[in-house]
Amino acid sequence: MASNLSEIRGQFPFLKETVNGHPLIYLDSAASSQKPARVIGRMSRFMESEYANVHRGIHLLSERATAAYENARTSVAKLLNAPREEEVVFTRGTTESVNLVANTWGRENIKPGDTILLTEMEHHSNLLPWLKLARDADANVEFVPVLENGVALDLDSARRLLAKGPKLFAFVHIPNTLGLENPAADLCAWASASGTTTFVDGAQSVGHQPVDVQEMGCDFLACSSHKMCGPSGIGALWGRHEILSAMPPWQYGGEMVDRAYYDKPATYREPPARFEAGTPPILEAAGWAEAIAFLNDTGLEAIREHSVSLANAAVQQLQKIDGLRIFGPVARQAGLVTFSIEGVHAHDVAFFANERGLALRAGHHCAQPLMRMLGSPSSSRASFYLYNQPSDVDALVAILHEAVAFFR
Repeated sequence: MASNLSEIRGQFPFLKETVNGHPLIYLDSAASSQKPARVIGRMSRFMESEYANVHRGIHLLSERATAAYENARTSVAKLLNAPREEEVVFTRGTTESVNLVANTWGRENIKPGDTILLTEMEHHSNLLPWLKLARDADANVEFVPVLENGVALDLDSARRLLAKGPKLFAFVHIPNTLGLENPAADLCAWASASGTTTFVDGAQSVGHQPVDVQEMGCDFLACSSHKMCGPSGIGALWGRHEILSAMPPWQYGGEMVDRAYYDKPATYREPPARFEAGTPPILEAAGWAEAIAFLNDTGLEAIREHSVSLANAAVQQLQKIDGLRIFGPVARQAGLVTFSIEGVHAHDVAFFANERGLALRAGHHCAQPLMRMLGSPSSSRASFYLYNQPSDVDALVAILHEAVAFFR
């Protein structure tokens, strides 16, 4: 991808921005990615000539909008190699996808005494809904440990805990803090052998590398558009059709009902409509489909290799800064680096970097228990994506050297 990096960067208007007189260097894609001009243009064209409400209308604009909306579903299904388009449910994002499953499948299937298995590296979005479900259902929660300094998941413990047959195993594919990739296919295979249902948080992997739900062997997977060059406000839940078909609705209203009555229970439509009550994110779906086309044109494997190579280059140089601690494996498996600097608060680092045009993330990264366990409640994170370049790594390292000298 290096050969056409300048062409790719030219498609992102945000790179023309300056911050305090400095060219913007955006290293916060793990929080939310930037958008290429073709996505922005597609959404503008949709608003100008295709927008209407979907599915029920029979006029021209409604037909256009419905076609665009369902085309987005097809795009997501192909991106994930889903067996059926109907297995893709549009949500507001990964967080809502987790809550949907917890409040439908979870409330139907998790009983007193059952076990929900999580890992110690989960984002709050894949932690708090399951903890709430366990409390409500009087179920147990167990955690697969993380090895020292977050270098990997403890796979021996994972196999042992999965062999006990928990009802659900929810885990992150690529955590937003540690720069590693969990062996999702192995974990799902071990879970399946024990009859355990699996939920995979794919927020940091889908759109950053090839992800194939059939190859992975999971039962559910969630992802978000805004992490992969698309708009915010839309994401997807993928689930096996037979599981989705057995799940009750979560939200009730228009679109999701088949027959409604005054005097007897309503009947509900088949998935995915059953889980898409009300007016959906139509404009956002059109933008997401364009983002997926853009990523496919660029090449997901090339994007992964590029992002990981930049993260590895950053680690090699950051290790030379006295007092700087990097979390996760030395050899990066994902395009992000989370670190802390002894004696310097992460918010000070981020403020200092921003003054020089560098956008970093600082805080607990919605993973408070993990960061607390690692002994660093607050840390800084640099995350790389397809529009970043080697000079961004050099700028990061130079600015952190300046920050250390200034604050010490």
